[in-house]
Amino acid sequence: MVEQQSDVILRNADSEDVAFLVVGDPFGATTHTDLVTRAIHHGIPYQVIHNASVMTAIGCCGLQLYNFGETVSFVFWTDEWMPDSYFDKIEKNLSNGHHTLCLLDIKVREQTIENLMKYDSIVV
Repeated sequence: MVEQQSDVILRNADSEDVAFLVVGDPFGATTHTDLVTRAIHHGIPYQVIHNASVMTAIGCCGLQLYNFGETVSFVFWTDEWMPDSYFDKIEKNLSNGHHTLCLLDIKVREQTIENLMKYDSIVV
């Protein structure tokens, strides 16, 4: 929603409390940075509460973010969809002497609007 409808999120934010929750650090995606930039442009006050992220957890492993190339995602393959675009990115990072952070889509069942409305909890 935020990519196409940030105006909806900010529509009444100058007169009502609005919250935007994300998994990981809120500035891990340029879309979230854009949302803050739009709030500033419209004079809407905002507060950011940082969260843990796999990107910043890299430091706990003794590695430095500036030694990483582009991050790739291994998506969950289906019978109809088996993308392999990450191979080229890993190869490029390797040839440049960079580490590659590989994110794995484990296809966890996520909450749906219907389940949230029923107060059901999905346990994996």
